Amino acid sequence: MNILVLIIPTVLALILSRLLIPFIILVSYKKRLFDPVDARKQHTRIVPRLGGVAFAPIQCCLYVVTLVVLVKVFKADLNVESWALLPSFMMLICGLVMLFIGGIGDDLVGLDYKWKFILQVVVASLLPLSGLWINHLYGLFGLTHISAWIGMPLTVFFVVLIINAINMIDGLDGLCSGIVSVGCMALGILFIYYGAWLHALFAMITVGVLLPFFFINVYGVTRRRRQIFMGDTGSMTLGFSIAFLVVSFAMNNHYIKPFSEGAIVVAFSILIVPILDVARVMYLRWREGESIFKPDRNHLHHFFLDAGLSHRATMVCMIILVIFFCLFNIAVSGLMSNNLIVLLNLVSWCLFIRGCGVLKRKNFFSKVQIFINANWEIKSIAKQQNPNVNPVGTPGK
Repeated sequence: MNILVLIIPTVLALILSRLLIPFIILVSYKKRLFDPVDARKQHTRIVPRLGGVAFAPIQCCLYVVTLVVLVKVFKADLNVESWALLPSFMMLICGLVMLFIGGIGDDLVGLDYKWKFILQVVVASLLPLSGLWINHLYGLFGLTHISAWIGMPLTVFFVVLIINAINMIDGLDGLCSGIVSVGCMALGILFIYYGAWLHALFAMITVGVLLPFFFINVYGVTRRRRQIFMGDTGSMTLGFSIAFLVVSFAMNNHYIKPFSEGAIVVAFSILIVPILDVARVMYLRWREGESIFKPDRNHLHHFFLDAGLSHRATMVCMIILVIFFCLFNIAVSGLMSNNLIVLLNLVSWCLFIRGCGVLKRKNFFSKVQIFINANWEIKSIAKQQNPNVNPVGTPGK
């Protein structure tokens, strides 16, 4: 397949998302559909929370239309066994539709977390039913091939975990969309490398959908554009989307891609930060005798904010952390065993959390933020004093 087959749908997804999100903002303001303000929220003003409504329809429709055009119009040879891959993509679309409906219900009227959890389990079960499940651990913990009786429940567990991990990091402008964009971009490139074009197509369409939202979500206020949040509709459908890509990459299935020794650690490296953050938060809740589903301010992004970093600096730090783990695991996957890579990941995470605690006590983050703010203020003053100076330095007319 030609690389244009990926570029054109990605650009179309970007354009459709850019057109649809402002329309959703307009409808949200007219119908007064705003995210409630409370003690846990980072915003203090009314902001629509239906941005995620744009994601799943564009992902599903554009993906299906692209495949139909390739097969029926251009008579393209996809070099895939459709009987082996079609069920998993059909279940992917079914799961996205179910989470889309449940997410809208939660964003509009609110759903009890128990019903959302049941919905997530049902949707996660669709992947093993389609034949997509973690069937190989690639020597992790001394295990290789695992039976369906273990692999299928394990897949459901990880899919639910990923959906909740993505949902829980959606507490800061640009954080969830940024991390998922990085993850889908990395997986898309890896799928291209292994010739898994159908999965790469879905990954790149997801990236295209998220880029306009990321810009509006992060810069919607400073650039005088109305801001919008993705809500549970967006976070749950994105969580399921990247879970599908991760499980597809981790599965030992030659119909998807050739065997790769480090497939499982590379696949999950994209989600190390959100998954370990969720595990840490749930442990803290359990230790304090609280429900593990009870919202609080123990997440890593809350830590950075309380330490003195701004919203944008916190978002950038966490995305850089995700990129670090992703690149590190990809780089060393062929050089050392999967067990050693996992051990290094856990040690690095623990040292990072411990180091951040030490730096917070020494007010390091607040000093960094003061330095950043001072630089921005100097640049702003310089720009105000020389508003008519062009980049060459010649005064404008």
